[in-house]
Amino acid sequence: PGGRLVVISYHSLEDRLVKNFFKSGNFEGRVEKDFYGRVSSPFEVVTRKAVIPTDEEIARNPRSRSAKLRAAIKL
Repeated sequence: PGGRLVVISYHSLEDRLVKNFFKSGNFEGRVEKDFYGRVSSPFEVVTRKAVIPTDEEIARNPRSRSAKLRAAIKL
């Protein structure tokens, strides 16, 4: 608990898996709820949206254009 998980994905399908895993704790995106109907997620998402490279960084490093970074904290 308290550990940070940071993932860089280079493809939209990979990014979808990471987003689902952070949101629900599994790769399918199945949201599990507790007895009261509240969503129980094992992570607290740090970045609401994926962090993407700036235009300046893409100009220096063209391969970075498809990179997306997401971060979460383990609860």
